[in-house]
Amino acid sequence: MNKNVTIADIAESLGISKTTVSRALSGKGRISEATRKRVRDCVEENNYKPNVIAQGLAKSKTYNIGVVMPYDYGLEDMSYFQSCLVGLQEMASSYGYDIILTVCNNSDLGQLKRVISNGKVDGVVLMRTLVEDEAVKLLQEKAFPFVVIGMSGYDNVIQIEHNHFEGCKELTSILLMKHMRNIAVIGGNESHMVTRSRISGFKAAYEQLNIPVDPGLIYLNQDNSIMVERAVDRIFMKRADCIICMDDTICSAVLNKLRKDNIEIPEDVKIASFFDSMLLKHNIPAVTSLSFDVREAGRVACKKLIDLLDGDKVDNITYLGYKVELKESTR
Repeated sequence: MNKNVTIADIAESLGISKTTVSRALSGKGRISEATRKRVRDCVEENNYKPNVIAQGLAKSKTYNIGVVMPYDYGLEDMSYFQSCLVGLQEMASSYGYDIILTVCNNSDLGQLKRVISNGKVDGVVLMRTLVEDEAVKLLQEKAFPFVVIGMSGYDNVIQIEHNHFEGCKELTSILLMKHMRNIAVIGGNESHMVTRSRISGFKAAYEQLNIPVDPGLIYLNQDNSIMVERAVDRIFMKRADCIICMDDTICSAVLNKLRKDNIEIPEDVKIASFFDSMLLKHNIPAVTSLSFDVREAGRVACKKLIDLLDGDKVDNITYLGYKVELKESTR
């Protein structure tokens, strides 16, 4: 090493992360004494004092990451958020960070504002994105480091996306090529970016195959089981041969309605879901769906934020994979 040694040089030399070097030099955070000694020995061997290098460190670093959950999540959403949080915590812990969880809705960002203004976190992960996203606006106005899980309609936002558009397009295309023409779709809140991505993918499949979409078979903003059941009744009046549900919660409500009405799957109607989860795992017949690794989304989002905090270049959009699971419900 030369006199222009950097944290990155030390990290590379010792085979550890820049965050670990930062902690060893600053004396903050949880780090083993053995690792701390290795860093200090490396600095001393090159005739540099730790505090000289530490001047380049961000002052007042907390080694905390803020994670924002939506206020309006339901019990049925807990499996998704729990898996995502596990991934976030796994990655954060491996880099010496802790998680501070906050809950906000789009019209009241009080908790988020407090953790930022009180200097409690170094960066933030938003677990849901909205069309009109006040949290994104706030974080951009304050130039505060953040990452979102999902697509964002705002410029210069680091996004971790499961590519719902392509997944929904592919699954819809498969169903269309199986000669299903009267396909109905039931979706949730249009203010959620994921709803926009899913319906766009659905329509893109029709466009690619030069098949007209029947707008009368599209039911969005179906936010509770009563609305979903009414939508199913209207769909059957229009003699749909397949119902695509935009998520597992809607699909579960549709399946319950069909059981009550003694409607057989797939004989009377075929069913598919744009999102799989434990809610659907044990259904008989098994449900055709899109499968995503939600835990991986949490891990990747956390790593991207840590890279950003370390001053590394981070791509604006990272697409994660998906799997199309064709099962008995569409046979």
